Amino acid sequence: MGTGGSGGPAVPAYDARPVFDAMPERSRWRYKPRVSRIWRSKAIRAGILILLLALCALVILAIVREQTGSEGFLVGLGLATLPVPLLLAAFRWLGRVEPRPWRNLAFAFAWGAFAAALVSILANTFAIQWIATATADPTSADNLGATLVAPVVEETAKAAALFLLFFFRRRHFTGLVDGVVFAGFTATGFAFTENILYLGTAFDEEQSAGGSGIASAAATFFVRVVMSPFAHPLFTVLTGLGLGFAAMAARRHRLRRFVLPVLGLLLSMAMHALWNGSASYLGPFGFYLVYGMFMVPAFALLTWLTIWSRQRELRTISVALPPYAAAGWLAPAEPAALSSMRARSEARSFARRAGGPTAAHAVSEYVRFATSLAFLRDRASRGAADPDFVAREQELLHHMWNRKAVAGPALTYGARAAGAVRVPPPYRDYEGYNPYRV
Repeated sequence: MGTGGSGGPAVPAYDARPVFDAMPERSRWRYKPRVSRIWRSKAIRAGILILLLALCALVILAIVREQTGSEGFLVGLGLATLPVPLLLAAFRWLGRVEPRPWRNLAFAFAWGAFAAALVSILANTFAIQWIATATADPTSADNLGATLVAPVVEETAKAAALFLLFFFRRRHFTGLVDGVVFAGFTATGFAFTENILYLGTAFDEEQSAGGSGIASAAATFFVRVVMSPFAHPLFTVLTGLGLGFAAMAARRHRLRRFVLPVLGLLLSMAMHALWNGSASYLGPFGFYLVYGMFMVPAFALLTWLTIWSRQRELRTISVALPPYAAAGWLAPAEPAALSSMRARSEARSFARRAGGPTAAHAVSEYVRFATSLAFLRDRASRGAADPDFVAREQELLHHMWNRKAVAGPALTYGARAAGAVRVPPPYRDYEGYNPYRV
């Protein structure tokens, strides 16, 4: 017998030694920090995927080096690497409320940098050569290719990573922020490889003309890295938002779940075409006009939407978890701590001081599972629950229960330290564990 709350299904009743009878057998393991499970078949599938991406990396980097020359390749590689940590950190920050598994993020970046870049360069080259042959006008072919072909090919290639994550890592793709973060990592990877090509080519062409190559590389760096580092992420984020809206839609809205991702992909192609077309047909003045009047406002709007979605996630946690606290699964102060980024940080810091890195890692895992539980319940309350809701709920509660003795007091301390809730000291939330004993 459980309790209701938040308009969703009943919360399972808490017991000191609960029985998780609906949980999948694959998830019935007791908590041990950082246990390797490499012998499972999942490792084999991951190995095959890594091998394919590595082959794509070797091929695309060899093609880029052939076009830029060895020296140009090294210059392009060095300059293209500079914005990558900043961009990844920005998207990682946006996704801090529910940290995504690093494997998914690494896949998104690698797909964009190697698989999507390889498909794009081969398809774009073939299309431009075909147009040049058909029209006998190489200049026109380059402009048409950049404006009409490249946006379709490149956005489709990048979107493939998002659709793969959406269908095969569905439990980690639940809303708008997920779409933005995965799209950002994929597009940053793609822009990284593309920037190597453009920066290296600019350097090599100036050197071939008798110059040092520095001036052309610097000018290209200013336009592509300083002025528009978020260009590719901005395009691909539209596809991510479409998938994010589809993930939030109730299961009965099948048309919406199909139309929104397609609409997002089409919008990303249209924005990409406008950006490329402004450089190909409107000249420098038109390029800066489109940049200032369209790209900057669009980027500002999407940034606002993403930050708003991030705050909405925190509000969702504060509403969805109290029923579990009322049932006894969480301490009374935990929902407030879990919906405050500062309280989470205070909890991890306290756990690290009290129990070392292992305790801090347990708190981080507990926070991730609790956040997933909140979003799972929120989807159920909106009629968008997955068929395995009960099994997934028990799985998350099981993982939380195994970390409760360590994470619960730390989060209660974090809530008090961050001012998220009033907790009069001294207190003992769990027998034998005093959160003030450091």
